[in-house]
Parts: sequence; structure tokens; C-alpha cells
Amino acid sequence: MNKINIKVENLYYKYTDNYEALKGINFFLREGESVGIVGSNGAGKSTLLLQLIGILLPTKGNIFINDNIINKKNLHIIRKDIGFVFQNPEDQLFTTSVYDDVAFGPRNYKLDKDEVDHRVINSLKKVGIEDLKDKAPYRLSGGQKNLAAIATAISMNPSILIMDEPTSALDPRARRRLINLLNEFNYTKIIATHDLDMVLDTCERTIILKNGKIVADGLTKDILMDEKLMDLCELELPLSIQGIKKYSL
Repeated sequence: MNKINIKVENLYYKYTDNYEALKGINFFLREGESVGIVGSNGAGKSTLLLQLIGILLPTKGNIFINDNIINKKNLHIIRKDIGFVFQNPEDQLFTTSVYDDVAFGPRNYKLDKDEVDHRVINSLKKVGIEDLKDKAPYRLSGGQKNLAAIATAISMNPSILIMDEPTSALDPRARRRLINLLNEFNYTKIIATHDLDMVLDTCERTIILKNGKIVADGLTKDILMDEKLMDLCELELPLSIQGIKKYSL
């Protein structure tokens, strides 16, 4: 049986204004699982992701990444295991070339020059933009920026890939390319998104958050096709399923 990559136990988080964003979250992910995190605005999705990479630390409860508990002492270990892709790729692209952005993580961990170069080129090839390595990030299209941000995340050879709204602002062709790319990756993947059709295409499992709590956790098709559950969680059925229902009437 695959090992557990992520374990979340009784997780609570309260912001400084006393707003409680997470209220007793429990789940675990096994190696190689692909999980969609969905919910309406304010459900706690982004707060949960920031907990998983240690940008925010729990008010109560524990998170384990590959058996290492997340705390200030372990953050440098934790972050070697996780590739994180922010919703806005410009939050990750800040140097003068795509190459230097992708090299930033490996260089920060003092890897030698040949290993850094190998990781950068390999990561750029995986996402299909090796020809853009010398280009300035601000000159990239939205889809290219998104792929460059993914390359920065995977250059550390993580075991886990976490993404926040990866299809936002992508045109249909770039979106399909991203979906195909994600399906080729063997990483454990967590994808927080409003794009429920993408979840159908990329995630075998889905977790729904509402008001900081997990209200459903199971097979994606079972959850996203449950009209009563989706309505309860202030979500709509994926557009592809809405089309099936429309033409089956």
C-alpha cells in the first residue's frame, strides 16, 4: 500500500481578527493521489493550502508531511518535499529570466551548478517551455507564465504538488494543455479550484469545504454529481454534467 504523504489532524486556524477559517480538519493523502479541494468563496481552501506549506501555522492540531510535523524548525525540510503553485504566477516569477526563476529553489539549497542546470532544463522540458528559458517572465503569455510557475515548483523534485486555482485566467487551449500535463505527473497532487470540470478530469478524489469544515470527502464523480450535496455547499454541478442532464431530459 502506498505510504501516506500528508496527514492532517484536528486542524484549526484563527486569524488575528478572531475569524476562525478552519475548524477541525482531518484527512490524509497517500502517495500518488490526486485530490481536488473545492468550496465556495470563504470556505477555507486557500487557508488550508497555506497551512500545508507552513506559510500559516495551525492554531490547533497537526500537519505531517512525509512523517515530518510542520513547525518552524522543520520548514526547510517540509518545503523540499512540496512544490507549490500560487494562483497568480507572478508571485513566483520575479527574476529577469525564466531560467533563473526555475533555478531559484535549487540554488537556494546550495546544489552544485551542474545539478541546478539539470533540474532547470528537465523541469522546463516537462512543461514544454524549454525554448523560453532565456525569456523575461513579463514577456510571457498567461499560459506560459502558468507553465513557468509549475516548472519552478517541480525543480525541487518534490513528492507533492499543491496548486491554487491553476486554471484561472487561462484560455481554453492553455487550460487543456495544463490538464493533460497534470495527468502525466505522478506526484501526489492537491488542487484547490472553482474549476469543477478540471477536477473531474484530473482528480479521482474530492474534498468539499464549507465554513472551514469538511462536509464531503470521496470519489470525485460521486461527489460532483450529487446535486443536493452541491446545492447544500453553494456549488453548481460541473458544466459537463449539466450538459448531460440537460440532454437527458
